[in-house]
Amino acid sequence: MARPAMYRGDRRRKEDQRKAKQEAKRVRRAERKESGTSGSEMGEVEAPVQGAATEYVWFSPSNGRTLTTQSASPPVVPGVEDWTLVSEPPRREQSAG
Repeated sequence: MARPAMYRGDRRRKEDQRKAKQEAKRVRRAERKESGTSGSEMGEVEAPVQGAATEYVWFSPSNGRTLTTQSASPPVVPGVEDWTLVSEPPRREQSAG
């Protein structure tokens, strides 16, 4: 027996949605072709702010724990001495001049 949710109207609606999506893709492609741009439609990546926060992520294998600090020195936690630096803040590019 057929599932009650798959009646004829539901199939038509899904097919219409698929066709509308394909048509929107065609329109976007045509617009990109006319303007000469290519690639994704996502926004530009913003440059990091000079005063952005610096975060260092540390991991302790013995505890299975991560901590985030503002300094490059390992966190001080009683009984935990095996901190490993996992990630550091992105380096700022210095302009030569």
